[in-house]
Amino acid sequence: MAGFDKRVASYAEAMEGIEDGMTVLAGGFGLCGIPENLIAEIKRRGVKNLTVASNNCGVDGFGLGVLLEDRQISRIFASYVGENALFEQQMLNDEIEVILTPQGTLAEKMRAGGAGIPAFYTATGYGTPIGEGKEVREFNGRHYILEEALVGDFAIVKGWKADRYGNVVYRHTAQNFNPLAATAGKITVVEVEEIVEPGELEPSQIHTPGIYVDRIIQGTFEKRIEKRTVHG
Repeated sequence: MAGFDKRVASYAEAMEGIEDGMTVLAGGFGLCGIPENLIAEIKRRGVKNLTVASNNCGVDGFGLGVLLEDRQISRIFASYVGENALFEQQMLNDEIEVILTPQGTLAEKMRAGGAGIPAFYTATGYGTPIGEGKEVREFNGRHYILEEALVGDFAIVKGWKADRYGNVVYRHTAQNFNPLAATAGKITVVEVEEIVEPGELEPSQIHTPGIYVDRIIQGTFEKRIEKRTVHG
């Protein structure tokens, strides 16, 4: 069974093989459930010209936002520019190609990529700039546009618990895009808060089966709050 042990000892080992020009799928939503240490390792390595697919690009100075500082991302599929001023600035200055993608479409692009489906039709975006230049079909009197699936050279994912074989459980809303991204990476790397012994995870509660996971690492996390709201 030792051959099925997917644990790695360092973040350098976890991201071994990432190179300039690769496509990276990243889980997370805002700052919830983001693979923050894997992102930090990408920054440390200094790889450039990356295509990234993620719901958004973190915030200034944290999450995927740190990759903007040294212009490591050249193109991003995202549904939200959000609270990141540097992301907005680079987009407006044409320093980064931003492919704004409806959130459900982005999720389905990852899911389809993981399922081996090369493209799918959706009504979302028809008749808007999102649909410009895309194939249109009519089904049952309604128009749909063709969207291509996404597959990454790497998928970077944040989980809650996992066993050494790569079976992963996510916690509450931190599930978000993570299980979708996990299926669609040629190399899928998952960082978790805790690695448990085999058999400790209830099989029916596993969100990402280990067959999708190539490397697993246990880390510690800052878990920032994107926007704190208080009620006085």
